[in-house]
Amino acid sequence: MNIGDVARLSGLPAKTIRYYEDIGLITPKRAENGYRRFRESDLHKLSFLGRARSLGFSIEDCRTLLALYEDQSRASADVKALARGHLNKIEAKIAELQQMHDTLSHLVKACHGDDRPDCPILADLATPAET
Repeated sequence: MNIGDVARLSGLPAKTIRYYEDIGLITPKRAENGYRRFRESDLHKLSFLGRARSLGFSIEDCRTLLALYEDQSRASADVKALARGHLNKIEAKIAELQQMHDTLSHLVKACHGDDRPDCPILADLATPAET
């Protein structure tokens, strides 16, 4: 398969596929003319990477996940620990976003939104952040 074929089948842009090759996540064969020749195993890895990235795993996490996937003697505890760590980061981000939502929601409700110049939103933004 050529890069266009695997891009279509994996749902990843050709630029992303070339990047994954550049950083060593995949290693397609090369034809005599230098063109990439992708195998089914490359397509499978690209689909795996696409799914992992869609779940927010970092490139380094993806590298680790691929290594674990290919290691038949892996311990599922290692995979779970990596996924748990990522889930903890997602949960922290959700909590941060919820706090931002609550604060901004309160400020929007407090602002009259009329012709007066006083605005609680601007007043809050002008207040130094607590450290």
